[in-house]
Amino acid sequence: RSYFLPNDIGISALDCTEAFRLLSPREKLYAHYLSRSAWYGGLAVLLQTSPESASIFVLLQRLFRKQPAAQLESMATAAGLSPEEYQAFLVYAAGLYANMGNYKSFGDTKFIPNLPKEKLKALVWQSQAFQDSPSEMEALWDSCSTLLFSLEDQQKQLGLGDKGVTTYFSGNCCLEDAELAQKFLDSKNLSAYNTRLFKNKSEEGKASYEVRLASAVQKGESAMSFLKKSRCGRYDFEDCVFMVSRGDYAYLMKKVSENLEKAKNHAANENQKRMLEEYAQSFTFGSIEAHKEGSRFWIKDKGPIVESYIGFIESYRDPFGSRGEFEGFVAVVNKAMSERFAKLVSSAEVLLPELPWPKDFEKDRFLLPDFTSLDVLTFAGSGIPAGINIPNYDDIRQSEGFKNVSLGNVLAVAYATQKDKLTFLDEEDKDMYIKWKGPSFEVQVGLHELLGHGSGKLFVQDEKGNFNFEQDNVRNPETGEQITTWYKGNETWDSKFSTISCSYEECRAECVGLYLCLNKHVLSIFGHEDEDAKEVVYINWLNMVRAGLLGLEFFTPESKSWRQAHMQARFVILRVLLEAGEGLVNLKESTGKDGRPDALITLDRSKVHTVGKAAIERFLCKLQVIKSTADVEGGRALYEGYSAVSDTGSHNFLRLRETVLLRKEARKMFVQANTRVKGESVELVEYEGSAAGLIRSFTERFADDAEEVEAHLLELNKRDAPCWC
Repeated sequence: RSYFLPNDIGISALDCTEAFRLLSPREKLYAHYLSRSAWYGGLAVLLQTSPESASIFVLLQRLFRKQPAAQLESMATAAGLSPEEYQAFLVYAAGLYANMGNYKSFGDTKFIPNLPKEKLKALVWQSQAFQDSPSEMEALWDSCSTLLFSLEDQQKQLGLGDKGVTTYFSGNCCLEDAELAQKFLDSKNLSAYNTRLFKNKSEEGKASYEVRLASAVQKGESAMSFLKKSRCGRYDFEDCVFMVSRGDYAYLMKKVSENLEKAKNHAANENQKRMLEEYAQSFTFGSIEAHKEGSRFWIKDKGPIVESYIGFIESYRDPFGSRGEFEGFVAVVNKAMSERFAKLVSSAEVLLPELPWPKDFEKDRFLLPDFTSLDVLTFAGSGIPAGINIPNYDDIRQSEGFKNVSLGNVLAVAYATQKDKLTFLDEEDKDMYIKWKGPSFEVQVGLHELLGHGSGKLFVQDEKGNFNFEQDNVRNPETGEQITTWYKGNETWDSKFSTISCSYEECRAECVGLYLCLNKHVLSIFGHEDEDAKEVVYINWLNMVRAGLLGLEFFTPESKSWRQAHMQARFVILRVLLEAGEGLVNLKESTGKDGRPDALITLDRSKVHTVGKAAIERFLCKLQVIKSTADVEGGRALYEGYSAVSDTGSHNFLRLRETVLLRKEARKMFVQANTRVKGESVELVEYEGSAAGLIRSFTERFADDAEEVEAHLLELNKRDAPCWC
C-alpha cells in the first residue's frame, strides 16, 4: 500500500497570478528565461534519481503530448481499464512529474502505478503515440516497464550499495568507495556537489574511478584556463586511479547556460548580470568555484523583485550526503509577509545573544541576510520546500553571508489541513491546530531559516595555522575545559559530519525556532500579542511533537536508516521532549473508532515555558558546541542515540511506526504555471489543480523542442545504463 500514490491525493495549483501581474515587462522576461533555465536543468534530476526515471518520463511525455488526459481516457476504457485504474495511472504520471522521478522526493521511497502491468501495457498499445510510432514506443516500454513495477527489496528506496538504488554512484560502489572518493576530492580541494562517481575496471591491478562533473563542455572542447581550474585529468591516489572528467548531463547544462545568457539581457542590475555570467560559466565548464562566485553576487543582490537560485544545491538524496541535486527556482516578492521577516532580521542582534551558548560560539558578527517571503513562479527539481537558507557553502555562509527565503504560496497550500484528516491529536486540539498552524509555521520557518541556520560559529584553523577563536581562553561550556578539536584547512561541516550533517543541522535550526518562539518580542514582530501569542507558541510546539511522531514514516527498519533529514530531526526533538519528563509530552497508543491501532500525543501547555524550554536549552547548547568544535564522535553518539527507533524503552517506536503508516496522509503535489513569450510581452499560462492539470503543465513545458529534449534524455540515459547493473 505504501508504494502507491492514493487516487485522492491532494493536488493544488500554486497561485502566482497577482505577484506576476505586478511585474514590469522587463522583469517578466527576466523571470521567463530564468524559468526556462530551471526547467531544463530540472530534467537532470531524472538522471540523478534512478536508472529508469528518464525513460518513464519520455514514455509519459509521448503519450500525453499526442493525447491529453481526457482524450486518452477513451483508449483506457477500450484497453479494459476501470475509471479507478485510469485515475491511478494519471496520479502516477503526476507523481513522476512532481517528484522528477519514481522515488518520492520526501522520504525517498519508490512508488509504482496502482494497476496491473498488463493493463498499462494495453493502454500504451491503444494510444495514438503507439499508432504513430509503434517500434519506438515498444522499445521505450521494454526499456523501463520491468523497473517501473519492480518492488524488489533493494529497489524500494534510495540508498548506496545493497541498501537501495542511487545513480550518484555506479552500481558497484559501496560506502568505502564513497569515503575514499571524498578523501580524494578533499585532497584536490574539489567539491562533490556537481559530481557523480563511477567505479571502472581496475587498471594494472589498481581500483579505478571516474569523478564526472556536470558541464555543457565535454572532453577536449575547452578554454585552457578552465581546464586547469577544473582539475580534469588522471591522478594516482592511495593506490587507486582517479579520472576527473566533465560532460555529465551535457545537453541539459548547455540549455541551462543558454537561457541564463538570455536572462542576463533583462537583469535589473550589475550584480544580477555578474551572477548569471558566473552561473553560466559553472554549468558550461563544471566549475563549483564559478558557482560560488555567482553565489557571492547573488548575496549582494539585496531585495530583488524577482529572486532566483539555481544549481546542484541540496545533498539530502546522495546516500553519502555530499553530492547536490539540481534545483532551480524563480519567485516573486510577497510584500506584506516580507515586511515581517525584515523586522525579524533587524532584531537578529538582540535575539542571537538569547541563544543558549556562550558568545565565543557565535559568529564574530552577524551578517544581515536578505529575508523575503516569495511566491513561487517556478520550482524545478524533485520537490518544493517551504523555506530555504542558501548558499550551502559554509565558507561563504560563515564570512560573507546568505539569504533566507520563505515560500508564501507553498506554505498556504501545503499546510491547509482538513479536520477529518488530522491524526494523533486530541479533539480539543484540532480546531485550534487548524486555526494556528499557518501563523505558527510562518514564525517557525522565519526563526529556523534566519537565526537557526544563520547562527553559530565553526572553530577553524586555516592552512597557515591561524585560529578564528582564542584557543587559550575559550572553554567548552559542557565540560569547562579548553577546546581541543576544530576544523582544519579544507574541512567543512558537510565533509566532516557527512551522513548526519544534513539532519543534525536541520535539528539545530528547528530547536532554535522552538526556543526563540517563546520570546514575546519575536511573537509581536509577527503580529501576535497576548492570548493569540500563547496559542501560536502552543501550536508550534504541538506541531513539532506531532511531526516527530509522523516522522517515523521515514525510518526504514530493515536498514535502520532515515530517509528524510527534517523528519529525523523532528523525531529527535520528540525524544528530547519526552525525556524531559514531568508530564510535558504524553504519547500513548490506543485503538481508534475504526477498531484499528491509533495513538494520541498531547502537550501540557503550562510546562512549555519551564520544562520544555529548559530541555531545548540544554540540547541546543550541546548541538552547537559539538558543531563548533568538529567533535564528530560526540555528535554521532548523541544524534544517532536519539535517532534510534526500537521496540524497547518507554515507547515502542517500531510499533508506533506501523500505526503512523496505517494512518498517513499522502504529501500534496503542486501544479505550476508556464510562461510564454508573446511578441514583446510574457504571458502566464495556468492549469487546474488536478492530476490532469499537472500532466498538461509538463507536456506544454517543452512545447518548442519536445522531441529534441526527449531524444537527448534517452541518449544520456542509455550512455550510463551499463553502470547500474
